[in-house]
Amino acid sequence: MANGDQQHRPHLFPQDTRTTEGYTARAAGGGGRVVVPAQNRQQHAGVLRAQIAQVAAVQQQRVAEQQVANVQTAIGVQVEFESQQGVALAAESLARDRQGIELMNVRQQGNQVLATVFVPLGKLAHFEKLVTDYIDHKVDRRGQPRDNQSLVDAIRAVRVATFESLWTDTADALPHNDAEAIWWEAWLPAGEHREQVVADFRTVAGMAGLHVSERVLHFPERSVAQMHGSKAQLLQSSLVLNMIAELRRAKTTAEFFAALPLDEQAEWVGNLQGRLVPEHAGNSYVTLLDTGVNHGHPLIAPLVADADRHTIEPAWGPDDGNGHGTELAGLALLGDLTPALADDGPLAVPHRLESIKVLRGPGDNEGESYGAITAEAVGRVEVTDPNRRRVFAMAVSSTDGRDRGRPSSWSAEIDRLACDYDGQGATPRLFVLCAGNTRDADAWSAYPDSLSTNSVHDPGQAWNALTVGAYSELTTISEADAPQYSAIAAAGSLSPYTTTSATWQPGWPFKPDIVMEGGNAAIEPMGFACSMDSLSLLTTGHEPHDRLFTLSWATSAATALAAGMGARIQAAYPTFWPETVRALMVHSARWTQPMLQAYTPNGLRNKDTLRQLLRHCGYGVPGLERALYSARNSLTLIVQDHLQPYHKVDGTVKTRDMHLHALPWPTDMLQALGDTQVTLRVTLSYFIEPNPGERGGIDKYAYQSHALRFAVRRPLETEASFRGRINAQAVAEEQGLPGGGGADAGWTIGERLRTRGSLLSDSWSGTAAQLANRGQLAIFPAMGWWRNRPTHGRFERAARYSLVVSIEAPAVEQDLYASVAQQIGVPVAIAV
Repeated sequence: MANGDQQHRPHLFPQDTRTTEGYTARAAGGGGRVVVPAQNRQQHAGVLRAQIAQVAAVQQQRVAEQQVANVQTAIGVQVEFESQQGVALAAESLARDRQGIELMNVRQQGNQVLATVFVPLGKLAHFEKLVTDYIDHKVDRRGQPRDNQSLVDAIRAVRVATFESLWTDTADALPHNDAEAIWWEAWLPAGEHREQVVADFRTVAGMAGLHVSERVLHFPERSVAQMHGSKAQLLQSSLVLNMIAELRRAKTTAEFFAALPLDEQAEWVGNLQGRLVPEHAGNSYVTLLDTGVNHGHPLIAPLVADADRHTIEPAWGPDDGNGHGTELAGLALLGDLTPALADDGPLAVPHRLESIKVLRGPGDNEGESYGAITAEAVGRVEVTDPNRRRVFAMAVSSTDGRDRGRPSSWSAEIDRLACDYDGQGATPRLFVLCAGNTRDADAWSAYPDSLSTNSVHDPGQAWNALTVGAYSELTTISEADAPQYSAIAAAGSLSPYTTTSATWQPGWPFKPDIVMEGGNAAIEPMGFACSMDSLSLLTTGHEPHDRLFTLSWATSAATALAAGMGARIQAAYPTFWPETVRALMVHSARWTQPMLQAYTPNGLRNKDTLRQLLRHCGYGVPGLERALYSARNSLTLIVQDHLQPYHKVDGTVKTRDMHLHALPWPTDMLQALGDTQVTLRVTLSYFIEPNPGERGGIDKYAYQSHALRFAVRRPLETEASFRGRINAQAVAEEQGLPGGGGADAGWTIGERLRTRGSLLSDSWSGTAAQLANRGQLAIFPAMGWWRNRPTHGRFERAARYSLVVSIEAPAVEQDLYASVAQQIGVPVAIAV
């Protein structure tokens, strides 16, 4: 399409850029075999045999109890294996899927590994044989050892599993009094008879006086039920414990900020209402899961239909009695009203809003899984109109960050809903979630150190969601009675309200993904911190007859702003996938100078400082202009494609495809620009299918269904050497194809550090001449449970991905955009 505005050109969508070839990962260097100290075989085998015999006796008793209870599943016993001190137990080697021996969970206790394994009736003989082969020094036909020495030597003890064997939550999540009744999450093995497992669990739980909620979440290898009762009841019911793979404390409350009163003049609303221009485009909606929305507000009424207000509990009604939902509706539709009221131009709104009331106040939904509530909310709104293009926004979170990146039932359910692989990927969904808030004024006083200790709240760790933290540009305190106060955060810094992933384990994704304006807090010289009206965002009040405006702040406000931005992108580009909208928001993000100074002081950028930057700030503050438009010297190419990561060959699941994209590239122009500094930015976004469960990060039981990676051709590489560096199969099949290659300088984050989660983004800086050879990118698969758990039959599935590539050359006068547009046949109006 022609566009005379040189700085507002539509992004480019090259077609047929890729070729597909068979893919095998190149072998990684390093590593080495883990050494397990050898034990005295006779003595060690004797101890283990005696312990297995004790387990066998308990199993017989347990099976008899199960027969009396008339349960049909989990006939056997849970067994805990304890490793030697300081020894890495190969826990996955304890499982035997074909025999029904299943690894339930893996835990780290000090320098020991504890693995809980379910052993069906009659299958303890497998472990007895392991010990027999060990003591007999068994070898195979070729004389190679088959005595399982490393595995058996690593085992210190074998015993019947206890309550502690199943507890995978934090120690402080346990009630102090064993008699205190609480809500628990019971993670049940799914198996081939999932419904029967749940039915049997309800039976034995009822026998123990425990109550199991109706809503149950289902994942590939786990079902998660909410259960009410005391630890004492659980300790007295071996049948209940015997059916559980792992046990966690349920999250039964959610946090949000209530509105503060603020007197405003009705004329302001009238003025803004007259400038409001609804321009519904692309069938785009923000779908808000919150406390409901009151659409009687004159600024909201034109943008929210009464029929588009829903509730998960019909008795609640769709109205907002709390105020939180209406606040966020105003921000998602109109943004912060303070600058909007100060303006005098039209305010165009290209999207609409629909509301699903999932909460009235603290204490609601007690005993219900928020994952199941979220799924029900999505189902309710989609059944009314399945064709709408939605950005699901949820600023409801748990009250703590104790998961520290580990998937929960709630975050995993959001990942499942986002990818929609259960429906063969028919309706993938974009979720925008809040990172969660730090509400403690003492923590604000300890800013910025508090940012590193307050962790992202559940479900903000969801891989497929866009998780939003808060930063602030608001530093001016206008309250007349607070002259001694100053803003806590400097302009452009993280908000004191936000949470981060600084305390997470290295392998979990970087969260938040982005940060948006979330307001600031104030502090006086004695160290007392508090919120301030002038450091908050202005939005719509839920009781317009009383007050038209109210305040909002923290990651709730930031999430609403991000959802509105996502809806604007999909309104402008109706063919964009949810993965693409997410990619563009991250792709458009930049770190502010205060963020860089805080976490990469004096420009020091190494793995440690960059990791801190990403764990605190994500990819920075997104820019709507960059997300919506290319320019003459800053162009963005977007590819949406499918890749099949794995397939089965001769009974073994292996990697299958690699895509090599040859993008239309302004090669001649870049070469002519020589040493001019330019930037290449690449973002890869895809959705994984989750398989949650606490099994120690073992590859075989990976959370993600698949992983995708990208690689970019280097300045001096030929296409052949590029393919050889990435693809071992290409090297094997084509004689003379070079392989290998060292590090690629110039990347901000780097090839190793950026491989976290299902959203990868990085930028490279160098000369235009060096960029001229970088027009080829490879997309290829890495490890995931679709490959490592073949019994689920997922290995033939294709995976969607969105690839966003930008060239940024701010100092260049040449029209790079027109050069690329011409190659793909897009006419461009050139300014004269």
